[in-house]
Amino acid sequence: QNKYDEALALFKRAVEESRDVQSLTNLAWIYVHEEEDHEAALALLHEAIALKPASYFPYNLLGEVYLVMEKWQEASDMLVRSLAIQPTEEAYNNLAIARYHLGDIQSAADYFQRSAQPSEYAMYSHIKCLIELGRTEEAKAKLDAFSEEDEEFVGQVEMAELYVELDCFEQAVEWFEKGRKLYWKTPDWVGRFVYALLKINEARRAHEILDEVIQQKAEDIRDADKEAFDDDWTEDEKAEYIQKLAEEQKAYEGLLQRITGGYIPPMKYDTSLRSSCYLFGCERHQHPEYHE
Repeated sequence: QNKYDEALALFKRAVEESRDVQSLTNLAWIYVHEEEDHEAALALLHEAIALKPASYFPYNLLGEVYLVMEKWQEASDMLVRSLAIQPTEEAYNNLAIARYHLGDIQSAADYFQRSAQPSEYAMYSHIKCLIELGRTEEAKAKLDAFSEEDEEFVGQVEMAELYVELDCFEQAVEWFEKGRKLYWKTPDWVGRFVYALLKINEARRAHEILDEVIQQKAEDIRDADKEAFDDDWTEDEKAEYIQKLAEEQKAYEGLLQRITGGYIPPMKYDTSLRSSCYLFGCERHQHPEYHE
């Protein structure tokens, strides 16, 4: 903590001595990634961008800040400027996020693809866009090519989720079964697992899965109830946690009836922002000092 405080003081002093592209961007990066003070970073980056920097660092960082603030159009505009200076995977991915939230799914699909590595989240997002665009054959071919061996493999349940979107229920069930032992159970994806099972006439297995999660929730509630309070676990927090578990249990209990009545559990999809080190003069990443 002391070393961090010293570093922060140095970055602040650099800005006091000279408000240039390097000092403003570096302090903004610290505010974003260490302090999570996006408002303070925003003011510094506006000042840096007004100097018309020749580096993509401040543009990428400001694009990131706008995404966190859900200012999609501003993020899009800034990341287009960044890409004009130098294309980066981070800028392509984050521009795709901005375009996705602006409803420009075609553009989002293209930009996700440009930032994607095999079997990872940007490719998963690209496929999600293809499905929304109705390009299901292309989406399925790309999803079939995913491999658990790939370093950044997105995950078994995520794979299953996209197969449900493609109405490939047997493949979805296969991937849900793989992920079942590895993932924390939540009603959103367990509901889709049950839905896929019912679609391939595996009602008995659907009952088994639901019985298992309902029993697990009841155990979790009993265990939480026995836990003593301490400084890290107040009475209010405990009550809130138990209420959350009870709500999840209730959601599971009514699930089968809802699905057989025509309810289709929706897919929960979140875009995933990508970042990098944008510190000028960073020795660890061998970034040079800023020069015009």
